[in-house]
Amino acid sequence: MSQVSIITTTDGSHSLLNTSLNETYHSVHGALQESKHVFVRHGLDFFCERSSVDSIHIFEMGFGTGLNALLTAQRAAETQRHIHYTTLETFPLDQSIWKQLNYADTDEAKDLFQRIHEADWNKESVVTPFFTQLKMETSLQQATLTPAFFDVVYYDAFAPNKQPELWEMELLRKVVEAMKTGGIFVTYCAKGQLKRDLKSLQLSVETLAGPPGKKEMVRALKI
Repeated sequence: MSQVSIITTTDGSHSLLNTSLNETYHSVHGALQESKHVFVRHGLDFFCERSSVDSIHIFEMGFGTGLNALLTAQRAAETQRHIHYTTLETFPLDQSIWKQLNYADTDEAKDLFQRIHEADWNKESVVTPFFTQLKMETSLQQATLTPAFFDVVYYDAFAPNKQPELWEMELLRKVVEAMKTGGIFVTYCAKGQLKRDLKSLQLSVETLAGPPGKKEMVRALKI
C-alpha cells in the first residue's frame, strides 16, 4: 500500500499526502471546501436541479479518504433522494489513518463516516436508508462498468502529471460510456487536454470557477 501522512489544509480540514507520488489527496487550500464545491455543488446538486428522479447513481473515481462519500451521504439524507454510490480504490486506507481524519463534526457524522469506511469492500452495503454504497477494491483499468448506468461522475483521480494513465482517452471513454444521457461529469482538473478529450467523446464541456485557491474546474454533460 502507498505511504500516506495526514496534513491540515488551509480551511482546517485534513487531507493526506501520498509520499510515493508526492501528491495530496485534496487541494491544500481546503479539502472540505474543494469537495463541496466541485463534487457536491457542481455535480450532485446540479444534477438534482435538472432532474426529479428519486434514485441517483453516482460513480466516484478514487474513494481516497471517503470525504466525497460522506458529503454525498449527508446530502442524500437532506434531499431524501436515494443515492447508489459506486467508488473505486486501489489502496484502501488503514483504519489507523481514516479514524484520525477530522471531516465529521458531530456524533451523527462520525458514526456515518465510520459506517462508510467499515462497509465491506466489493459488496453492496446499505449505509443509510438513502445511501447505498459499493466500494470496489480495484483499478479503473480492471473495473467492469455497466454501460449507460451513472447519472453523476466524480472524477477525483490524482493529477494528470502524477498518474497520467488515469486521464488517457481509453479510460475516459470507459467512464463516459458508463454515463447515462444527461449525465454529469465533474472534476477539479481543468487541463486543456482533458477538455479536448471530453469534447471528442461528445460531451458538452464547461469551465467553471474553481474552489478557493484554484482558478478553474470542469463540468461536462453527456448529450
